[in-house]
Amino acid sequence: MRGVVSLGVAGSLGPAAIAEIAPAVERAGFHTLWVNDTPDGDALAALAAAARVTERLRLATGVIPVDRRPADDIADAVASLDLPLDRLTIGIGSGMARQGALGRVRDAAERLHGAGLPRVLVGALGPKMRRAAAESAEGVLLNWVPPREAKEQADALHALAPSTHVAVYVRTAIVSAARERLEAETARYASFPNYAANFERMGVDAIDTTIRDVTELGAALDAYTAAADEVVLRAIVPDDTVEAYIDFARRTAPSPF
Repeated sequence: MRGVVSLGVAGSLGPAAIAEIAPAVERAGFHTLWVNDTPDGDALAALAAAARVTERLRLATGVIPVDRRPADDIADAVASLDLPLDRLTIGIGSGMARQGALGRVRDAAERLHGAGLPRVLVGALGPKMRRAAAESAEGVLLNWVPPREAKEQADALHALAPSTHVAVYVRTAIVSAARERLEAETARYASFPNYAANFERMGVDAIDTTIRDVTELGAALDAYTAAADEVVLRAIVPDDTVEAYIDFARRTAPSPF
């Protein structure tokens, strides 16, 4: 079975913009709208806005760092915003603090489940965190990996826990005007020691884990959807306008727009 295709945006766009973008994402046939939670962008508030203007589109946070936003706060926000649990995935990550990361994620997943949130995915870079995710949550969100590595990690996770859902975030630019932003984000992540070590371990440059042009999209999607259960095209657009994201959704649509 080939993986489904989803679309990712940043919470910093804000609820009003995401409410305009979400119907286009649904019409384009994407499986899920993923929204990153950032200090300047509340993913849950954005997803609540998206939920009000869509019917079938699944909604996910990718990811909320639990050292900044504890599990109890996440659960309270989900309840107060009346987010639809049947469409919702809570993606969490350990955050910046390295000490106690595994325990922090396990505890957060347990608390979210205890609060009635049925679907939790964990952003995981290393093998210990991936294993903790498979054991404590419903799945794993991979990031900055080429298709070959995504398949190897997904196969290992499915061998450990067959029902584990493996999603992979792929930074994607489809127009030349967005390539500078893609390269800047790639360089930023490559400068982080843990990511730099991971790229070296995989034997790839950071840019090799991205889609840089619309001409690469078909082959890259074939490779990624053969590797993982879900591929999240993290939209990199020339500027953060509603029109740019709707154009991205139209041009990368899994179904006719």
